[in-house]
This record gives sequence, C-alpha cells and structure tokens, in this order.
Amino acid sequence: MVVTFCGHSQFQKSKEYEKKILAFLEEKVGNQLTDMYFGGYGNFDCFVYDCCKKYKETHPNISLVFVTPYLMVDNQCDQEKKYDSILYPGFEDKPKRYAIIYRNKYMIEKADYVIAYISHDWGGAYTTYRYAKRKGKEIFNLIKFEE
Repeated sequence: MVVTFCGHSQFQKSKEYEKKILAFLEEKVGNQLTDMYFGGYGNFDCFVYDCCKKYKETHPNISLVFVTPYLMVDNQCDQEKKYDSILYPGFEDKPKRYAIIYRNKYMIEKADYVIAYISHDWGGAYTTYRYAKRKGKEIFNLIKFEE
C-alpha cells in the first residue's frame, strides 16, 4: 500500500490536524506494510512527515520514502538520515523545471490514499489534488473545501 500527501506550503500545523491524520492512518492503514511517499518541501510536507514518523513508532511496517524529483539531491545526506529510503522515479527525459510536477503525478499514480490540505484552487498542491481526483484516488482533505 502507498499513502502520499499534497498540501499548500503555507500550512499551519495543529494538534487537531495531527489527530485527524493519525486516526485516518489507523483506520485505513493499521499495521499493513505501507510506504509513505513524501515530497519533502514546505510546511505541510514537514508536518505530515512528523505525523507519520510518530505513527511509525507503534506501526513498524511503515516505511518513510522521500520521492525526489532530481537524480542528485542537494541535501541527500540529510534525506538519507531522515527517511527509510529515497526513490527517484527517473525523469531524465523531462525538462528539469517540470521535475516536481512529474514527481507529484508519479506519487499520485502509485498512491492508494492521498492525505491533503487544500484550501484554495490555485498552486501546485491544488494541481496535484485535481490530478488525484481525476485518477479516482481516495482523498482525505483535512479541511472542508468546495470547488
């Protein structure tokens, strides 16, 4: 199973959001062998990483995976210490400026569940959210959002 995330970088963490994410993971993932795919940019990504790391403390079948859009990561040593593994889907044939878009699509395509924080209809997180909807993914948005 794969769980991935998309959310606006201007996210403000809260205990309420943490409880919602942990409850969702308990209900949908439980102790199943699961890869958590992270993009690693922005406040939302940092927050969900912390939530999943906490979840992993009591659910050892969870693997925290950094999905990098680039062959070489500037802070790769830091990423190797933080995550269980680093995955590069291979976008050498794509323009580098679009690598994050291709990486986000890859994560959505592989995901069984998408945990989101989408509050407005613009930006990269919203584009990823729309892509997940088009792909028919089960999306858990932390807030009420009307399109």
